[in-house]
Amino acid sequence: MKINEKQLALVDRQIKRILESGNYYSEVYKKAGITGVSTPEDFEKIPFTDKADLRNAYPLGIQAVPDEKVVRIHSSSGTTGKPVIIPYTAKDVDDWAMMFARCYEIAGITPADRIQITPGYGLWTAGIGFQAGCEKLGAMAIPMGPGNTEKQLQMMIDLQSTVICATSSYALLLAEEINKRGLRDKIKLKKGIIGSERWSDAKRNYIARELGIELYDIYGLTEIYGPGIGINCPGETGMHIFDDCLYTEIIDPKTGEILPDGEEGEIVITTLVKEGAPLIRFRTHDLSRIIPGECSCGRTYPRLDTIKGRSDDMFKVHGVNMFPSQVEEILGQVDGVSSEYKIDIAHDGNKNRDIIMITAEADGRVDFEKTAEEIRNLFKSKLNVTPNVVIVSLNTLPRSEKKTQRVFDHRGD
Repeated sequence: MKINEKQLALVDRQIKRILESGNYYSEVYKKAGITGVSTPEDFEKIPFTDKADLRNAYPLGIQAVPDEKVVRIHSSSGTTGKPVIIPYTAKDVDDWAMMFARCYEIAGITPADRIQITPGYGLWTAGIGFQAGCEKLGAMAIPMGPGNTEKQLQMMIDLQSTVICATSSYALLLAEEINKRGLRDKIKLKKGIIGSERWSDAKRNYIARELGIELYDIYGLTEIYGPGIGINCPGETGMHIFDDCLYTEIIDPKTGEILPDGEEGEIVITTLVKEGAPLIRFRTHDLSRIIPGECSCGRTYPRLDTIKGRSDDMFKVHGVNMFPSQVEEILGQVDGVSSEYKIDIAHDGNKNRDIIMITAEADGRVDFEKTAEEIRNLFKSKLNVTPNVVIVSLNTLPRSEKKTQRVFDHRGD
C-alpha cells in the first residue's frame, strides 16, 4: 500500500511546518537535507523516529505550534525512562474525537447507547478519548474511570449501560465479578470496546461469553492521538485505520525494510494532519500486518490485523527468542487453562543457566500435575525450551484495572 498523492502532499506540508517551527525534528531534517517530499521514494528516505527521540525532546521539544495554539497535553502510560509529553491543538482534539466517533459507528454504536467508560482519565489519553468520541457521536457518556468495582456494577445496573469501554484486564475482572455475583440478568450490555493491551482468544471468548456481548478491538497510542485511530468492524478481525489522518507502513523490525501488504512486521505511522506534535514515520513497535484486499463491510479504510505483540516485548531464554503471544498460543491449546498467566525468568548461579517459570490458572476439573506436564511438553516441542510450570486455581493471579504485567525478568536483580 504505497503512499498516494494526496497523502504525499499532506506529508510535504507537515515537513515544511516542522522546519518552520524550529522544533526537535526541524534540526533532524535540516541535518539530513530534507526539505519536503514529492514522490514515494522521497518519503521512504525520511528517517524513522521512535519513543527515544520523544524522550530526548522532553518536555515539549516536539511541539510544532506556538504555545497559544496548545490546548492540552497528554503523556504516555509507560513506566520506564522519561515520560513522553504530546501537545494537542484544538484541531487535534477535534480530529481525535471525530476518529473515535467513527470507531463507535463502525461498531454499530448509536446516540441511543449508554457508554460506560472505565479507562483512566488525566495525563493518560484513554478515558478522555473514549468520552470525547462518545460526545461527538451524541451518545450518553458514563465517565467512571478505573477501579471501584462496586460502583461500576451499581452504575452498570442502575443506568442500564449498553456499552463497556475497558482494558481487557479490567473487562475480565468485571466479567468474573458479574459471574460470581449472579448479575448477568441485571445488566444490559451489548458491546465492549477493548483497548490498551493485546489479549488472547481465550480471554476474549471468556469475556464475550460471560457478559453476552460483542467485542471490538480499538487501536491507538498516545504519540498518535491516543486510542480511537482504528477499530475492527462486525464479524471481521481487521482494524480499519483512518488513512485521511494517518499513513501506515509495515516494516521489518530488524532491517527497517518496508514489507508488502500481508506480511507481518512492525507498524509505522505518519500523522498527516496533526498540528501540535506531527510525527513522520513513527515506529510503534506493535507487530501486525496490513490485510490485503477489500473488507466485506464495504469500507475502504486500510485494515491492520490483530496486534500480535510488540517487537520490544521479546525475551530470550537459552538462546531462544520468545514473545508473550507464543506463550498464550500454547496455553490456549490446553484444556481447562484460563487466559491468565505469569512468566518469571531468573538465572541459576549454581548451574550457570537461565530458568523460566510459567504460572498458569486452571479450573478444578483438570489434574494440575498432568496439565503442567502437558504445558511443559508443548513448550519443548514448539519452542525447544522446557519451563518449570506451576498450575494454580482460577482467580489466583492478580487482576488489574489497567494493563497487566506478565513477564518478570529477574536476571538483572
